[in-house]
Amino acid sequence: MKVGQFRMWAHRYSTLIILLVPLALIALIADLSGQVVLQRIVIVLFINLILVAALQIFMGNSGVVSFGHIGFMGIGAYASALLSMTPEAKAAALRSGYQVVEQVQAPFILALLGGGAVAALVAAVVGFPLMRLSGAGAVIATFALLVIVHVVLIHWSEVTNGPRVIFGIKQFTTLWIAAVCGLLTIVGAYWFKETSLGLKLRASREDEHAAASIGINIIIVRWVAFILSAFVTGVAGGLWSHFITIFSPVAFYLSQTFLIVSMLIIGGLGSVSGAVVGTVVVTAIFEILRSVENAISMSGLLSGTLAGLTELVLATAMIVILILRPAGITGGQELRWPGKRFNSEMQGEHD
Repeated sequence: MKVGQFRMWAHRYSTLIILLVPLALIALIADLSGQVVLQRIVIVLFINLILVAALQIFMGNSGVVSFGHIGFMGIGAYASALLSMTPEAKAAALRSGYQVVEQVQAPFILALLGGGAVAALVAAVVGFPLMRLSGAGAVIATFALLVIVHVVLIHWSEVTNGPRVIFGIKQFTTLWIAAVCGLLTIVGAYWFKETSLGLKLRASREDEHAAASIGINIIIVRWVAFILSAFVTGVAGGLWSHFITIFSPVAFYLSQTFLIVSMLIIGGLGSVSGAVVGTVVVTAIFEILRSVENAISMSGLLSGTLAGLTELVLATAMIVILILRPAGITGGQELRWPGKRFNSEMQGEHD
């Protein structure tokens, strides 16, 4: 391979190197530290990273705002949990479960993929008519989808145990399983962005009429991206369920939706780099503010406990970012190395 070709290859994939290496180092440091609290924080960071990258696959490339993706996380979490649980555990956790569901048990990896597949199937069924919508209509419709999924999870007692917690799930999600899945998701999201489907999706984002005029079927490309995004979100839900092991439908509603959307918006929804930067920055802010809340509450400075500071600061940060940098911290651009000097040199070589 010639030097020029190698440098072009390095420049093309520099985004992945810039994103993957620091994240792998974070996982390695957390593992070597031996601190359980830090390891749990990093595991949650990687699960959130998968969720944000999944949302970026659809929302970032299509420009269609979606508030319903956390519903797919809930679907994936319950489906994956039920697939991996033993029949005895399901009989104890579900008061009146279906016999077919109770007798099925799959290995962890198959359960993860099964949870993603169920989420993708639901997305395929409900997503096609939704992909005709844009703007405010899409926002309202996807939020309605979140509400519908939440209501179904609460009332489908045979599968979710209703509003009560489900238990008996084995903790299969480790630090390195979450890290590897997170790194693979980044690679997949970046690859999808560079495919012809990703390019068509971004073309429809920039100008729907122009995209349609050159033969792009906007509804189909959005629908495919929506299904793929739901699958990845469902897998993230499965990882989360096998890490938390005890949860209820409340976990998959407004607070988690706000957190994931804020990560993507703050980082920059137009790029995979924005999804990564937003996840890391918001996670750091979240953990710092939570420590401050706990310290103030335990100090006795206030008569009661301090609550809501984290959400308040995140909401304020999102408003400030939208005002000062509407495209997010990364400006909607991918992080690349070494930048303009390299580009000018490569241009000179071509000339």
